[in-house]
Amino acid sequence: MDAFTAGILQRIRTTESDLRHARESGDEFLVDVEQAELEDLHRLAAEHGVQVASQAS
Repeated sequence: MDAFTAGILQRIRTTESDLRHARESGDEFLVDVEQAELEDLHRLAAEHGVQVASQAS
């Protein structure tokens, strides 16, 4: 696995975790921010052919 792939997958895992915490805390603004970030990361991964097994949506 190259550095880009490892990095994007780590960022996705981190963002998924942050999204779960935002949902649990009821912070709707942070949920929106984290969801948008996750969507951007998934788009970037797809553009570069990185396969992602997502845990959150």
